[in-house]
Amino acid sequence: VPQWCVEYALSYEFSQGLVCCSQPYSVAAVSLALRVADEMDLSLGLEVGYRVPHDNSCTPDTLLRFVTDTLLLEEMMSDPLLHQYSVVVLDELQERTVPTDVLLGLLCDVCHQRPDNFRVVLLTHPTLAPRLAAFLGPSVPLLSLESLPVDSPNGSQEAGEEVEDSRMEDRNAANSNRVETLYREISAGKESVAAACHMVLDLHRRGEEGNVMVFLASAQEIEEFVSLLEKESVALSPQLGAVRMLSLHAGLGALTQRVYESDPEASALRGNETSEGADAAGSGVKRRVILTDNLAEASFSLPGIRYVVDTGLQLKTVYNPQIRANSQVLRTISKHQADMRTQRVNSSLPGLCLRLYPQSLYEDSMEEAHCPGVVEENLSHLVLLLKRLDIADMGQCKFLDRPAPEALMQALEDLDYLAALDDDGNLSEVGIIMSELPLEPPLAKAVIAACEYDCVDEMLTIAAMLTASCCFVPPEADRDEAAVSHWRPLLHTEGDHMTLINIYNAFMEHNQDEAWCTTNFLSHAALQLAVVIRAELLEVMQRIELPVSPPAFGCQENCDNIKRTLISGFFLKVAHDVDGSGNYLLLTHRHVAHLHPFSSYLCCHPCPSPPSWVLYHEFTISRDNCIRIASEVDPQMFVELAPQYFLGNLPSSDGKVLLMELRQKLDPHGCDEEGSEDCSRTRRGEEAEAPGQSSTELCVVQ
Repeated sequence: VPQWCVEYALSYEFSQGLVCCSQPYSVAAVSLALRVADEMDLSLGLEVGYRVPHDNSCTPDTLLRFVTDTLLLEEMMSDPLLHQYSVVVLDELQERTVPTDVLLGLLCDVCHQRPDNFRVVLLTHPTLAPRLAAFLGPSVPLLSLESLPVDSPNGSQEAGEEVEDSRMEDRNAANSNRVETLYREISAGKESVAAACHMVLDLHRRGEEGNVMVFLASAQEIEEFVSLLEKESVALSPQLGAVRMLSLHAGLGALTQRVYESDPEASALRGNETSEGADAAGSGVKRRVILTDNLAEASFSLPGIRYVVDTGLQLKTVYNPQIRANSQVLRTISKHQADMRTQRVNSSLPGLCLRLYPQSLYEDSMEEAHCPGVVEENLSHLVLLLKRLDIADMGQCKFLDRPAPEALMQALEDLDYLAALDDDGNLSEVGIIMSELPLEPPLAKAVIAACEYDCVDEMLTIAAMLTASCCFVPPEADRDEAAVSHWRPLLHTEGDHMTLINIYNAFMEHNQDEAWCTTNFLSHAALQLAVVIRAELLEVMQRIELPVSPPAFGCQENCDNIKRTLISGFFLKVAHDVDGSGNYLLLTHRHVAHLHPFSSYLCCHPCPSPPSWVLYHEFTISRDNCIRIASEVDPQMFVELAPQYFLGNLPSSDGKVLLMELRQKLDPHGCDEEGSEDCSRTRRGEEAEAPGQSSTELCVVQ
C-alpha cells in the first residue's frame, strides 16, 4: 500500500508532498523500509528511508518514509498540518497504541484543513474495520482485501512473470488448504513454556516439512524457551535434522532482521551431531522455530510458516494512576489476537495452529479485542504533548476509546507538580522546554534543573542510561557471584545513579569495546544506545540554548548537586526504610518494596546497611516488587526541594510525619500558610470530583 501511495504522489511529481507510513514498533518500521527498498529496487536512505527513535536514515530527498507513530506525533509539534506530506499511511491500527490513537484523531482535523492536497490511508485488521468506519463516518470509503497481493520480485520482466505465475500457484494452493486449529489444554502444574517446547519437539519428531512460529507471553519466556529446548534437544535422534531457533521481539532491535535471512546465525540444535554433519548426511528436515511475543501478530509476515503454537498469554504492563505505578499482568489474549496468530500460517502445505488452551476459553472467556493503550498507560507525556499542540481540553481530541478521567487527572496533577503548567493550565516556560526533550516528564524536569545546579554533563549521562535498556546482563544461575565481582569496581558508594555514570565513563574509556562489555556482564547494545541518546540530548540542549556545565563528577559537591537535580524531577518516587532491614515504604502509595539484587548497596563488599531514604527510578508491581536504580537522599534535602503542597497531599505514614516535622523546623511560619493552601487545593479537588460532571469537565476544572 505505501508503494501505491508513492505512485499516487509521483503522478503529481510530489508537488503536494512526500509519503509517510507510520508504524507502532521501531523494528517494524526498519524492517518494512528495508523490504520496500529492495522490492522497488531503490536505495535505502535516498528514495526510501526510515526514522525511528535514535536512528534516522532519511535525507531531505527521501520520498517514502517509514516512521514510528511516536515520532510522527512529535513532528506535529513543529508542523501541526504536516505540510511536507501529501499522503500519510497509519499502519497496524489494531495495535491501539497511545500515539496511534491520538494520531487518528489529529489527522482527521488535518484532512479538514487540507482537503485538496492531503490524504490519509488507514490500514487495520478486518476485526477493527466496522468500529473504525463508524468512528470516521460514511464519507470515508472502506476497502476490504480478501487476499493479499503477491509480491513481485526484482529482475527482468520475463523472469518476473515466471516467478509471479509460480507464486500465484503457491498462493492458490495455500488458499485451498485450510488451516486446522487444534486445542490442547495444558495439564495442571505444567508451565506454558514447557508445554510449548514439548509441542515443538513433537512436531519436529513427525519429520514433516515446515517452519514453526511459537507465541509466548514475553521476552523472558522466549529466553526460557531457548534454554529449555537446548536441554531437551539432547535426546533427539541425529536423523531428524537441524532445528534453528530465532527470537523475534522488540528488544532485539536490528537483530530482528535475521528472520528474513536465508541462513541466519542462530542456535543450531542437534541430538549428537553438529548441523554441518547433518548437511553432509543430507538426512532429516531443516526446521526454523520463530519465537515471538505479540510483535509478530501483524508486523512481520514470514514465508514457510506451517505450524503455529499459541500459548494464548501475554505479559502486559498496566499503569495504575491511583498508586502511580506499573503492574506486570499476565493475561489472556483477545479473540482478535488469537485469530491473527492463526493467520501467521503461510505455507503451500496444509497448516496447523495448536492453541494451548481449551476451546471454551476462546469462545466464552476471551475479550473480542485487547484493551487500548490510552486506558492502560501513563498519560503524562501525552498530555504534555497535546498541551504543546495547543489542545488545552482533551475533549477537543477525538479518541476511539476515551482515556479514563482519573488517568487524565493524575497526569495533569503530575505536570502541575513538575511546574510544567501555569495557573491557567497552559504550558509554562518550563513545560515548553520539557516538551522539547525526548524524555519522560520527570527526567526532562531533572535535566532542566541540572542547569541550575551545574551538573548538566552528569545528568545527560544519567538520562541517557535510564532511557536506554538495562545495561546489566542477567548472569546464569551459577554465575551470579562472577558477575557481581566484575561489577564491584564500577559501583559507586553514593548509589545506583552514580554507578550508571561510572559504567558509561568506563565504556567510553575502553573505546566502546564489545569484548570489555562481555567480560563485565554488560550489554554492549544498551551502552551504545546510551551514547546515541546522550548525543541527541546534548544537541537539543544546545539548540534551545540551555547552559551545559563542564564535567565535575567525582567530588562530593557534584554528587550532592546530582541528587538535588534528581529530587527536582523524581520527588514522586521516594521511599524510606521502615524497619532498618531494607523494607521500603513508597511514600505516594504505601506499597512495600525491596532494593533490586543488583543494586550498588547490595553488591558492595562488605555490604553496608541499607540507606534510610532512597530516590528510585522505577517500581513495578510484579513477583519480586523491587525498586530499580535507587540512590540515598537526605530527607531534609527532599523537604527543601519537593513542592510543599505535594508533601501535604501524601498519604499518612511515619515517613510523612518525619517530613512534616522537618518542614516545620525549616519554616515554621510558612508551614501554616502553605497548610491553608493545601486545604484549599483539597477543597478544589473535592469540588472537581463532585458527582454529575463529565470526564471532560473534570479535566477542564483541573
